[in-house]
Amino acid sequence: MQLVCLDLEGVLVPEIWIEFSERTGIPELRRTTRDEPNYDSLMKFRLNLLRQHKLGLPDIQAVIGDMRPMPGASEFLDELRCDFQVIILSDTYYEFAMPLMAHLGMPTLFCHKLETDAAGFVVDYHLRMPNQKKEAVQRFKELNYKVIAAGDSYNDTAMLSEAHAGILFHPPQNVIAEFPQFPIALSYTEMRAEIDKASKRI
Repeated sequence: MQLVCLDLEGVLVPEIWIEFSERTGIPELRRTTRDEPNYDSLMKFRLNLLRQHKLGLPDIQAVIGDMRPMPGASEFLDELRCDFQVIILSDTYYEFAMPLMAHLGMPTLFCHKLETDAAGFVVDYHLRMPNQKKEAVQRFKELNYKVIAAGDSYNDTAMLSEAHAGILFHPPQNVIAEFPQFPIALSYTEMRAEIDKASKRI
């Protein structure tokens, strides 16, 4: 049995923090896991910025409510799910992602949760578990699945390395340079071709 694990932001939907940065005019919020490999440092940086600017979860959700999947993402996912079991492994949060999941046909999503105070300000984040993408792939392998994984950022590379086959989708140049072992797809057509190629090989 084969299983495909996909990252969410930058693969199927736009980067939520970048969209929020553009809407609020706070350029520092454009920083993502494409730029910062240490996820804890990145999230503490983001939460500090939100506190400084007095922005809460409702402000972020208002931006997400206007977002849609990347062009072609829904069709790509629908076709992929006809041939493979697909699970989305993301370092986003259910409070962010669920409205976007509705536009993608509600695929299975493993991610994290946010903690807010009574006023709606984000006070903390709670990881489902450390290194959850890599750990999930390990568990799927223990269940005798052959795993193909695709992502775009630093925080996906452990998942790609753990999978039987890993694919980078539209990665930044710094990730390409650091992880030359992974094939690169620049479109959904190319990614489907790489998935099919890996499926025959593993």
